[in-house]
Amino acid sequence: MDISIASSLKKMWSQAALGILEYEADVVKSSDELLDAFEGAIEKLSDEYCMDDIAKLPHIEATRKAYKTLGKNPSEYRNAAEAMLRRVVKSSGLYHINNIVEVNNLISISSGYSIGSYDLDEVKGHVVYDRAEEDLHYAGIGKSSVNIGFIPTLHDDEGAFGNATSDSQRAMIKEGHRRIASILYSFDGTEGLTEWMDEFEADLKKYCGVGEVTKSIVE
Repeated sequence: MDISIASSLKKMWSQAALGILEYEADVVKSSDELLDAFEGAIEKLSDEYCMDDIAKLPHIEATRKAYKTLGKNPSEYRNAAEAMLRRVVKSSGLYHINNIVEVNNLISISSGYSIGSYDLDEVKGHVVYDRAEEDLHYAGIGKSSVNIGFIPTLHDDEGAFGNATSDSQRAMIKEGHRRIASILYSFDGTEGLTEWMDEFEADLKKYCGVGEVTKSIVE
């Protein structure tokens, strides 16, 4: 993935950074082993946190502060990690989608980083990570329209397709053999990114049979 962070976004929030993993995978239903690990993490986190703890987790707190500075209400448009952890604490559970999305979400709730995984064959040209224009919408996963205005968002030659709150339908991960980029959205710099990217890689290899993974950080 050819990607950069817009200077305009860096001026508004200097600690914006992206941790990127690129790989190929056979996207299938999750194995029992992966689902057991996923549900085990949910049970552990549900016991560990109460609702008031979630917004104070370092990576989630940084994301909320960035959204507020950039003009988006972080409580109305929660980042994905926060939204999932709130479901975990409320014992609402998380949906099972496929093996890649399960690993994506497992690392997200464990780390506090919001993470998006994208089908690279649906991404066209150079990708710029920039604050979305006011009132910009796209068709989100499971949603007909998502207001992404002012949220730092990935844009390619065909428009916006992903951010830390809700990804678009266009580049969503479907079953089959796919070329994928998984992106950790950081709003508190690069410290901690490498550790969780390594954990993500290990889980991809353990639970999804992924071979080579190319990792990079953009800041």
